[in-house]
Amino acid sequence: MPILGVLFDIDDTLVDYSGSEAAGVLAHVEAEGLADRFTDPAAAVTLWREVMERHYARFLSGELTFSEQQRERAREFLGRIGAAPHGLSDEEASAWFDGYRARRAGMRAAFPDAGPVLRKLAADHRLGVVSNSAEDHQRRKLDAVGLLGFFGDRIVCSDRHGAAKPAPSIFLAGCAALALAPHEVAYVGDKYDLDALGSHRAGLHAYWLDRSGGGTPTEAGIRVVTSLDELPALLAARPGGASGP
Repeated sequence: MPILGVLFDIDDTLVDYSGSEAAGVLAHVEAEGLADRFTDPAAAVTLWREVMERHYARFLSGELTFSEQQRERAREFLGRIGAAPHGLSDEEASAWFDGYRARRAGMRAAFPDAGPVLRKLAADHRLGVVSNSAEDHQRRKLDAVGLLGFFGDRIVCSDRHGAAKPAPSIFLAGCAALALAPHEVAYVGDKYDLDALGSHRAGLHAYWLDRSGGGTPTEAGIRVVTSLDELPALLAARPGGASGP
């Protein structure tokens, strides 16, 4: 059965989120005069990511809104380094996070393989996105790096869908956005548990993007790629080849 559609994760799959996150927080810490509160730049990035993972999980579970998790990240990060001993108001926390966000946005870029591969695949596949994030935020991000036009309205995000990866329903919603059945769709993402296992168990063809190399799937049927450049040939090599929509 040919693969007619491809759904993508965004962060650290199409867009170098980790790179822009690290550069953005380091630039913001420096601009705010907080660099001397860390033993080295890596310590600042490690703390920022620890705080992000905790509060972003609260957003994905529905406990916090997207804006609330941003404010909580600013509050905890500054509190942990003693830079806000009396806490921050909503306005102060939002302003601090907005400063970080502006610096991160200035560092943001698509991976070099993203645009060329999307152009190749768009010739004979329907393309879409499934992301654990806020849709408006992800649309702005894709637009900023020049990739939004590949997807149009075929973007499914957890905030509007009501469930996050690895829930099968969000992958199935992505297939519905392409007007294709799960067995006709491939999913590509960088997180093994959320993206590869989640999409595979929802009935899609799972491609785990492991840019660092060396990853080994624990479940049969999951394919590993170390670059998006590998995708067109792999999809075309499937029995039946690719077929246009």
